[in-house]
Amino acid sequence: MDQYLVSVIVGTLVGFVARILLLRTDFRQYPTYPTGRIINLSFGFIAAFIGSVAVPAVIESDWTAVTFLGLAATQFREVRKMERDTLEKVDQKELVKRGESFIEGMAQAFEGRNYMVMFTGLITTLISLYNIWLAIIIGIVGALIIRTKIKGKLLNDIADITEGTIRFEGPNLYVNDIHIKNVGLDSSKKVIMERAAGVIVIPKNQNSILTLSNLGQRQAILHHISNVLGSYLDSGEPDLVPLSKRDMDDGRLALFFLPKEKEFSQIREVLKHVPVLDSAIRLPRESDKGKG
Repeated sequence: MDQYLVSVIVGTLVGFVARILLLRTDFRQYPTYPTGRIINLSFGFIAAFIGSVAVPAVIESDWTAVTFLGLAATQFREVRKMERDTLEKVDQKELVKRGESFIEGMAQAFEGRNYMVMFTGLITTLISLYNIWLAIIIGIVGALIIRTKIKGKLLNDIADITEGTIRFEGPNLYVNDIHIKNVGLDSSKKVIMERAAGVIVIPKNQNSILTLSNLGQRQAILHHISNVLGSYLDSGEPDLVPLSKRDMDDGRLALFFLPKEKEFSQIREVLKHVPVLDSAIRLPRESDKGKG
């Protein structure tokens, strides 16, 4: 197996570099720095090594090793569980929660990236048996392509975002014509009129209407905007909690929140980059294909 040593080292290193390229701490502050990054990079190195070692194991017909490597690969499902458990605990202390759907999507992403790293290590090792430099180039280029293509849809792809007007009719709070909730305290009404922002999210088609009706997607939108622009909110203030309500006739979604910055151009730019959750995507228009 000594002749495969260089190929395994190259495959492992390129796979590990791919995991570094796929790792990013963003506005959600996860993975945390440095502890969370160390954990994810460690799993990435193991995944790259497993993918690289699988090639010589198959070539040498060492099926015992292949079985062991396959068993080790299945343990990456624990990565999803680890990420989910961590995020759920963190979410309990958030003023504006991520929600279970957002957390599950993030956990799936971390698991999936380890499989991509494993595949990168495998392909790089296989090619390096014939040409090491070509393997390095293909491995790194492949990782860069994965990094750019791994992103899913954003809110801007499925809906138009327009400014809404905050108003009261007695105790009833509205964003444009969509009722949000009842607010009884005059002090809360004063704060809302001074600081609240309203947004109307208009779905582009029938698919988008059902996607935006998903409660997990709506909570992800509120968490995203509150995290980026801040929120004028503290515990024990139910009147100021951000909310979303849907017009059940046309599917428009009204958002009510109290950001630190009320400039609508900034709010719209942030909302445009809200990720569309995999669990929220619905495709009812596909059923039309079965109609005669």
